[in-house]
Amino acid sequence: MERISFENTPEGLYNGLYAMGGYLDESGLDKQLKLLIDYRVSQINGCAFCLDMHFKEAVEAGESTVRLSMLSAWRDTELFSKEEEAVLRYTEAVTLLSENEIDNQLYNELHQFYSTTQIAALTLAIVRINGWNRFMKAFKTKAGEYVVGQFA
Repeated sequence: MERISFENTPEGLYNGLYAMGGYLDESGLDKQLKLLIDYRVSQINGCAFCLDMHFKEAVEAGESTVRLSMLSAWRDTELFSKEEEAVLRYTEAVTLLSENEIDNQLYNELHQFYSTTQIAALTLAIVRINGWNRFMKAFKTKAGEYVVGQFA
């Protein structure tokens, strides 16, 4: 049962997360990559609302349903580029921070493909979706009814 609906949250509660989204929209990060991050983090955190939302957004943006269905097993497929694999490895490490060390090897792998500015933006994208997941799960926001563009 939903505890706090999206519409009934205190005014301004999500402003920081929206501001992060605005920054990321202007950061130059690839939209498809941001959607993969959103979907993978939501899988890890088991956020039904965000899984519904980001699956629909990714498909609308042209992402393959096959890639999305295989995302939790990305290491066992050849569907993702080396750049995406580096981002997914980093995404999982940052999301599961208490279980992982973000060592130089992981950072250097990512840095082969992305600048420090891009890595900073990727990190913000991971932090942001983790924040959304935590709100939606804590509030038990109703899942399954998201319409693409609903919050635009």
